Amino acid sequence: MKKNRLKILFAAFIIGSSLIIHSCSKDEDITSEIAVVGIAQDPNNFKGDVTNGQVVTLDPMKSYKLTGIVTIKNGGTLVIPAGIKITATAGAASYILVEQGGKIFANGTAGSPVLFTSETTVAGNWGGIVICGKAPINTGSTGSSEIGNLIYGGTEADDNSGSLNFVRIEYAGAEFAAGKKFNGLSLFGIGSVTRVESVALLNNADDGIEIYGGTVNVSNIVSASNTNNAFSYKDGWIGSATNIFTKRKADGTGNNGIKGINNNTNPTAIPISKPTIKNVTLIGGTNTGESNAFKLSSGTQADIENIVTSNWQTGFNFEGDETITYFNDQNKIKDILFSTNTTTKASATSTAGTAVTISPNTYIEKTDATGAGNGILIPSWAVGWSGLQ
Repeated sequence: MKKNRLKILFAAFIIGSSLIIHSCSKDEDITSEIAVVGIAQDPNNFKGDVTNGQVVTLDPMKSYKLTGIVTIKNGGTLVIPAGIKITATAGAASYILVEQGGKIFANGTAGSPVLFTSETTVAGNWGGIVICGKAPINTGSTGSSEIGNLIYGGTEADDNSGSLNFVRIEYAGAEFAAGKKFNGLSLFGIGSVTRVESVALLNNADDGIEIYGGTVNVSNIVSASNTNNAFSYKDGWIGSATNIFTKRKADGTGNNGIKGINNNTNPTAIPISKPTIKNVTLIGGTNTGESNAFKLSSGTQADIENIVTSNWQTGFNFEGDETITYFNDQNKIKDILFSTNTTTKASATSTAGTAVTISPNTYIEKTDATGAGNGILIPSWAVGWSGLQ
């Protein structure tokens, strides 16, 4: 008993500088219950590094102002409990950056999601969330992220960068260099143990979510009212995307529902992008921009099933010889409902730029396909927490 009291007194003495105490029983060794709070001490000035060995846990009773860059370094962990609201106030200089070996755990609930937002409701008013992992990519043994110049990629297919669950990211996508913008969520070489599910990307100024290689599996994703692609991937991604609901901006701006690439400069680079994409609803708008429900190019492959599209100029647009060879006449696309106002169900353009005839066996239609779960309507799993009603 006396030994435990001394530990508690010592811990209480240093709480003001860097440590916080969690409750424990009298017979419990409290050293395992101490979490470093570091940068989390001032919720009105949330920025800085979470360093190796630190576990920074935000206070669920407080809201936070993101006044700069929060970097979770290799060996550091940031924990964001349910219901916390983080408001960015420094434009392109405010964003969350997770290095290889760092972990972020933003775990909300359907009734109390974690919210990343901006002080003004303008697309592109802050950066976004960037996570770098150690899973394989096809642009080299490793790569360097555009944002932060961080190393990503490697050989650890089961790498773990933490979890995002019941999270909403809105008004991100600030321009960080001439002609270059953040996405709402950027996943660079993320491994399969990382959990990304029930994540909403709303009103961002570039892609809602972009996946750069890796093996991560994503599910229950909402991407709506973003100014570029709702969902994009490239560089050898071989994970899965299940239950995806996307919707174009009301004014018709934006581009593709899902844009898939293998490798921009080498369409045969390995590992070849080959995700499983299943249970998807893609809602377009007025036919501006590229206006493809799916744009698949530069060697990408995919297994695609149970898709509902509406209001797109083209349902499936295939570009490049390798991609066309994989999909054309191969029954890789199953159970498709072109719901309303799709001008062209599928088109293809060779690497040389000539039109290619699409075989009837390229896709199989299904008049009662459900897509993300509710046809062209918002699926029940997305209502409320995602910002959609």
